[in-house]
Amino acid sequence: MKSKFLLAVFAVAGLGATGLSFATVKTMQGPPDSVMLTPSALPGYAIAQGHCTGCHSAEYMAYQPPNAGRAYWDATVHKMKKVFNAPVDDADMPAIVDYLSATYGNKQAK
Repeated sequence: MKSKFLLAVFAVAGLGATGLSFATVKTMQGPPDSVMLTPSALPGYAIAQGHCTGCHSAEYMAYQPPNAGRAYWDATVHKMKKVFNAPVDDADMPAIVDYLSATYGNKQAK
């Protein structure tokens, strides 16, 4: 009888300790972005600045293959919306793709 009581006490204590570890709030703050989107007169620049860099650094665009064509950027923008739930309107997606392709892809000025 006494051993069942002790088991129950240890079980409750163990659950309590586990629960406390889940209740702890952890925060993380990364370094400030040092890379910004390349400015452009294209409408997609302002849209990308408002949406894309809200979730990730502009370094993401800068580190993509420099010879990537429009199809690559189109697939990437669609992936961001469908897979990662980027808050981008369907109507804005072509402008973003135009900007990314012209600025970071194989259409960039050499």
